[in-house]
Amino acid sequence: MRERIVSVDIFRGLTIALMILVNTPGTWSAVYPPLRHATWHGYTPTDLVFPFFLFIVGTSIVFAYRNKQPSPAVYRKIVIRTLKLIGLGLFLGAFKISSPFILPFEEIRFPGVLQRIGVVFFAASILYLNFNWKVLLGIAITILLGYWVWMGFIPIEGQAPTFERAANNWANYIDLNFLGTHMYKEDYDPEGILSTLPAIVSSILGIFTGLVLVGPKGNKIRSMVLMGVGMVLLGHLWDLVFPINKALWTSSFVLVTAGWANLVLALIYYFSDVRGLSFGSIFRYAGANAITVYFLSSFISSIFYQITDEAGVSLHEQLFNSIFVHQGLSMEFSSLLYGLTVTGFYLLLGWWMYRKKIFIKV
Repeated sequence: MRERIVSVDIFRGLTIALMILVNTPGTWSAVYPPLRHATWHGYTPTDLVFPFFLFIVGTSIVFAYRNKQPSPAVYRKIVIRTLKLIGLGLFLGAFKISSPFILPFEEIRFPGVLQRIGVVFFAASILYLNFNWKVLLGIAITILLGYWVWMGFIPIEGQAPTFERAANNWANYIDLNFLGTHMYKEDYDPEGILSTLPAIVSSILGIFTGLVLVGPKGNKIRSMVLMGVGMVLLGHLWDLVFPINKALWTSSFVLVTAGWANLVLALIYYFSDVRGLSFGSIFRYAGANAITVYFLSSFISSIFYQITDEAGVSLHEQLFNSIFVHQGLSMEFSSLLYGLTVTGFYLLLGWWMYRKKIFIKV
């Protein structure tokens, strides 16, 4: 029987819970700063959440494929899972509650969180199956350096490139020209085309941590801490010339977020796998159906925003205002309370599915 690394399951479920929390405040007009994304450059705790999930995707790839060899059957399963993830993401971007149940084509957003997870999973899985860690390290370094050179030094139609939110930003330029109206914003998409390349490295760095965890006995915590501290420091040094930026998924952002992921995972690993302390089970349960729980939270949230009364007030607003907004409570606290309630509901759903042995593999 394959040994379970409890900390990986807890980390995955905790990340999903945080993804739900930051995506479902009571009102977007009243959110505590740590639960907001950075306006452009820089990062907040919220900006760590999605790269943490891509990181643990890489770690999980090691556990899933360490005893497998490249073969048509293995590749077929990888492709099928990739298409499922992309399909679910496109569905979320296209669905509307009224007939004909799909947005006009020009309004459908093509990129998205699940689409990026699908593409990153595909690339990282194929790379892991075919290359050793030394080649993977070379690929990661090449992508991160190449992305910096592309974004910072190659002119765009005669103009010097920029890292700012502008037309002469390579990531924005490519998205605008290839995706057109199918973007999150009119001028950029945080899960856009070019920035998917460094996002793959987020998963590759997770693969390295997975290799540490399944490797021969040794001080695995020390290895994760050294990798974590090293990447955080290197990322912040790189920030001086290539700003940390989630929307662009810059190379410095990749290193800093993977560094913090290693440090957080090392902490959980110490208490759960080394000390044997029993905690975080509720996150393990959600992590067992991570994609299903995330998809349901996004889908139901979309429905709650789309159902409106005659005055145009959404069901989401009605629930928030009638249950969570009270005199004496700040709007930020009420908004957080709503998000925590929603997150708690999906954690309980994950627990119920786990108890009923319902595991939906996406």
